[in-house]
Amino acid sequence: MSFLAVLLALVIEQLRPLPQGNPVHEGLVAWSRWTGRNFDAGREHHAWVVWAVTVFAPALLVFAVHWGLSEFSLLLTLAWDLLVLYVTLGFRQFSHYFTDIRDALEAGQEDRARELLQAWRHLDASELPRTELLRHVIEHALVAAHRHVFGVFFWFVLGSALGLGPMGAVVYRMSAFCARYWAYKSRVLGAPTNERLALRSQQAFSVIDHVPTRLTAAGFAIVGNFEDAVDCWRRHAGLWKQSNDGVLLAAAAGAVGLSLGGAHAPGAGTQAAETARTLEAGAEDVAAEGSTPGATPQFSHLRSVVGLVWRSVVLWMLLLALMSLANLLG
Repeated sequence: MSFLAVLLALVIEQLRPLPQGNPVHEGLVAWSRWTGRNFDAGREHHAWVVWAVTVFAPALLVFAVHWGLSEFSLLLTLAWDLLVLYVTLGFRQFSHYFTDIRDALEAGQEDRARELLQAWRHLDASELPRTELLRHVIEHALVAAHRHVFGVFFWFVLGSALGLGPMGAVVYRMSAFCARYWAYKSRVLGAPTNERLALRSQQAFSVIDHVPTRLTAAGFAIVGNFEDAVDCWRRHAGLWKQSNDGVLLAAAAGAVGLSLGGAHAPGAGTQAAETARTLEAGAEDVAAEGSTPGATPQFSHLRSVVGLVWRSVVLWMLLLALMSLANLLG
């Protein structure tokens, strides 16, 4: 039933994606504000209390409904699992930004593409050269694809195997949301927040995402250039501050032969611009300082990255189908 639920969720989400500003997202924001306001008194252990309540209360509710429905009807249980997956898993929850940026770049509207990237990632992209803009878009798209699809996929399948239904998917997405929300609230909105809460939520998500990230990276290696992906994973994963993101992006870079990482963060100044000019001059096979080896990001690489992600989806769906078939025959 896990295979059928994931397949239907992906198909329905492609046909009718959740709109921006949907009630589910607004509800999560309101829920996070409420738990932070009522359970956070600013002390160390309160950060863990707020995080646990915020993440596990919705997950336990989802499990309770799943367990209750399973006592009456298999079809109702499948419908509930499908509904939960519809709001937790899918490309279309973030791909509109990627598609709009790609269309803007294809039309030569680089300023528009920078504005969209800034709206997507809440960073200053106004001075990014084209190659660094592409680098940012590719990196953010890969991380978003993992957190919206592959990470949810892993925890849903694991939870279903343990009899927890879609609880695992909710735990993963809620922990990812908390890690992003409290950091965003403090860094972008400038709203007062418990710094320990932001730190602990990021630490917790790092642990929860440890295994899924490495499975996603392994999938990229299998469907891409395996040797280069593994070598890049082993040698260059440490280029990124977040170890999980480093593993994912290094493996993806090696899988498609692309140079990612490097001194291209907004505000990096002259060094970033000089690096970009050097790469644009033709040194495609030589990694910039602090970046993976490979070709300089070009517009055509957007299609290559999309292909890599979809091949990985097919790979994991085939594996899940084989596991489901073996379970039925066993």
